[in-house]
Amino acid sequence: MAKDNTPNAEAEVKENASLKPLKDEERSMGWGSYTMLWLGGCISIGTLTMGSAQLDKGLNLMQIFLAVLIGSLVLIVGICLNDTFSYKTGAPYAVQLKSAYGTKGSVIPVMIRGLPAIVWYGFQTWLGGSAINQISIALFHYNNVWLFFFVFQAIQILLSIKGFQGIKWVENVGGVVIVAAMFYLLYICVSKYGGVIHNNLGTLKPTWGIPFIAACIAFFGNSTTVMLNAGDYSRELRRGYSAPKRGASYLIAMVPATVLLGIIGAMASTATGIANPINAFGTMVDNVFIKVVVLAFILFAQMTTNLASNVVPPAYAFMDAFHMKHKTAVILVGILAVCTCPWILTNDASAAGLDVFVKIYTAFFSPIFAVLIVDYYILHKRHFTDDQLSDLYAENSSRAGINWAAIIATAVGAVIGLLNVNLSFLTATVPTGLIYYFCMKKMPSCKAFRKGTSLERVDTE
Repeated sequence: MAKDNTPNAEAEVKENASLKPLKDEERSMGWGSYTMLWLGGCISIGTLTMGSAQLDKGLNLMQIFLAVLIGSLVLIVGICLNDTFSYKTGAPYAVQLKSAYGTKGSVIPVMIRGLPAIVWYGFQTWLGGSAINQISIALFHYNNVWLFFFVFQAIQILLSIKGFQGIKWVENVGGVVIVAAMFYLLYICVSKYGGVIHNNLGTLKPTWGIPFIAACIAFFGNSTTVMLNAGDYSRELRRGYSAPKRGASYLIAMVPATVLLGIIGAMASTATGIANPINAFGTMVDNVFIKVVVLAFILFAQMTTNLASNVVPPAYAFMDAFHMKHKTAVILVGILAVCTCPWILTNDASAAGLDVFVKIYTAFFSPIFAVLIVDYYILHKRHFTDDQLSDLYAENSSRAGINWAAIIATAVGAVIGLLNVNLSFLTATVPTGLIYYFCMKKMPSCKAFRKGTSLERVDTE
């Protein structure tokens, strides 16, 4: 049969192969675009909301600043550790998991990563639709938040279908708008409400115990989702960038923006008493033009974060687990995001619940992260041969089935983390790594998974 070389056939082949390792010529991003991708991905209204959620802990402004800073720096260390596998091999997170969890066992952690992304996708799409609605009210006196919610979601789905090319364009444009608007939001808070903010936040007696540690974990957990699947992004970065250069990209993109957003969220909530950032800034700004600019920032922030952080992971998960095409997976993720009822999650009363939700999924993410790090750095010594990588894709892979060492370690780590969700990353990560290593070394069922690792000698002794 003759080979079909039509454009449609080539597009279908490319779509079906999107989980395959990216070759050098297929990587779409340079260092600048990659930095803008991470900038857009970390700037979200969720971070603003997390800032306001810390007020219930009794923290003052300096403590909130330090909590965001510490949480962000820990996150960057995690990203730098976990982006290497995919940067070197070109394989995504869903494939990376197969090495430790097995071809069937990997479905569990990949879905655990996908669920919070879908929830955040819906949450931020509703806020984006609300921002469009507020712009419509300000300019045209037309109020229809449901219409704009679905229109905004449709736009995001169409951009997501284009893959990283569509995401790259939005991130490069949105990043410039976001940075400018973010500084203006800070200016509004300080110039118009500086006295109120100082009295309510600046003079509080500091509490350096569990509440402060919990705040650090909360800000770390707010973006820990991207720490797990950092490889989905690093595989798009062109070759030639060392770990320090990639780390510099994360530092520049994420730390200043996250710190500013956390502080701005706390300031806005203190000034107005409103947890929902859109409603808060709506009351803080009375000039129509300025209000439109602020709302445009909120709109871009939702779109950049959703496209970079909340669409790719669950889409790849569905593609891998259910052998879906990219287009079908993206549309399904968009539908499921609507089904999370984000109009409830964005209520003022939901801010504290959102904080708890972040801490709970962090309790599951920390063990998965620990398993991946031990598997790559200790068991594989940071080296995957072409044959080992091909094995992860093979139907008769040596990693076929479920690696119970990884499942047991993750389950135990999650239980430890859930005992105190405020400290989950501190308490669960190291025990999970140790349990995984010793289970891999001692469990007979792990023999196939020891192949090609530093523990392979166990089966020859």
